Amino acid sequence: MFLRRKHSQKDGSDQRDSKTRNYRVVKSSMLLKQGSSLFGEFCFLFRVSELRTAIGPLSGRSAKYCTDACLRRYLEARNWNVDKAKKMLEETLKWRLTYKPEEIRWHEVAHEGETGKVSRANFHDHQGRTVLIMRPGMQNTKSAENNIRHLVYLLENAIMNLAEGQEQMSWLIDFTGFSLNTSIPIKVARDIVYILQGHYPERLAVAFLCNPPKIFEAFYKTSYESVPTLDAESGPCSLFIELQYVAQKVKFVYPKNKDSMELMKSYFDVEDLPGEFGGNGTLKYDHEEFSRLMAEDDVKTAKFWGIDDKLYHIANGSGHSAAEVAPEPAAPIAQ
Repeated sequence: MFLRRKHSQKDGSDQRDSKTRNYRVVKSSMLLKQGSSLFGEFCFLFRVSELRTAIGPLSGRSAKYCTDACLRRYLEARNWNVDKAKKMLEETLKWRLTYKPEEIRWHEVAHEGETGKVSRANFHDHQGRTVLIMRPGMQNTKSAENNIRHLVYLLENAIMNLAEGQEQMSWLIDFTGFSLNTSIPIKVARDIVYILQGHYPERLAVAFLCNPPKIFEAFYKTSYESVPTLDAESGPCSLFIELQYVAQKVKFVYPKNKDSMELMKSYFDVEDLPGEFGGNGTLKYDHEEFSRLMAEDDVKTAKFWGIDDKLYHIANGSGHSAAEVAPEPAAPIAQ
């Protein structure tokens, strides 16, 4: 025999309080994400100050990394929860201390970029954001570590080339020629996603997936729409909000589709946009010219971080970075 619990008036009150708290968290998170209200701006200043106090004194490159804008990105990534943002930021500082992404130089990863599978565009979007162009169909190597280092290098380079006051970049991903034979291994993809989510939060403004396999869009929409909203007692209620927020950044576009082209025009000048993305521009990857630009940027990077590249390369003998360590393994997927 099953005994049915008799709900008291207090139980009902507790449930209402729980729903109210859940609603307030959801509403506050959405306001803060939008960043369009005085309330959001006040919370930004207050929470950034809280986070800075929580992480304590910093020195060297860690201090240079942790600008107010940086702290805000980590807070946004954790729905303005200071404790969670602190944990995330500390993990990034630890990762940067060992992986040393700012010390990677183009000559160390240039062979990965020979086909132009990832490159920085010579144009910006309408918001003045740096644009990274990715071509999964141009995959040319099988080294997991080198693939990751190449992408990390270009992420750091894109950030270095952001306009003053700009914190985000745009991605154009061309799936022409993509197949299972040219795709990177699942483990590498997971490690890349882990690094992007864990150590480059809120760096992506929008990603356009051009001509992806149809199953990609169907799978993406199905996965996103099937995620349930969690209440305050069954888990972090911010999960669904975060997924909604991320989903807004991913755009599936098809050059022959009128709506897709109108969307692209709202973000880019069609005269700049390469033809494969529906524009009138021509962008042929020139590895020699791109290498020259990256070598120039390496000088700027060293100066920004206070690195003496001459002493650095002498100390490392053959010129390979002392940062050649494996990335943190991808976090296990919750069952």
